[in-house]
Amino acid sequence: MSEIKSNEIKLVEIESITPNPENNNRHSIEQIKRLEKGIKHNGFRVPLIVSNRSGFLISGHGRLQAALNIGMTHVPVVFQDFKNEAEEYQFLTFDNEIARWAELDMQAVHIKLEELQLESDFDIELLGIEKFKIEDEKKKEDDSVDLKFEYKIEVECETEDNQQLLTSELEDRGLKVRVLI
Repeated sequence: MSEIKSNEIKLVEIESITPNPENNNRHSIEQIKRLEKGIKHNGFRVPLIVSNRSGFLISGHGRLQAALNIGMTHVPVVFQDFKNEAEEYQFLTFDNEIARWAELDMQAVHIKLEELQLESDFDIELLGIEKFKIEDEKKKEDDSVDLKFEYKIEVECETEDNQQLLTSELEDRGLKVRVLI
């Protein structure tokens, strides 16, 4: 059985939290703005993680910045024990990277969004999803509708070689690529 490393959430003054100088995750302005909007809309639901050993923030740098930007004075924090700096850094990096390993089923998201369309306080922009197309093709005998979606991403490359390599890889996967300079 895995050991539980945290058991209590505390409300902490935001100014007392020290960002981790070893955090290598970079948050774009757009991401922070979305976090701000999410916190305003949903409240602050995911506590920050702070190390008892070093006192540094281990998880939640983006949420911390968003909370600062919208003027929050206190945030929920879980204080956790780490054996040493290496264990802190391992968790910090793991936590930053883990979300990128997931894959959101966009077709299921769009179907659910269609169902939820009637709720007035639902903010689709909060999800950061581009407007999507739903094309009504001829209704089939069972009255079902074919849904067609178009997804767009924007990628910044540091060099032209990186851009060309990524473009080739995406085209090899059968994706349509448009390069903007």
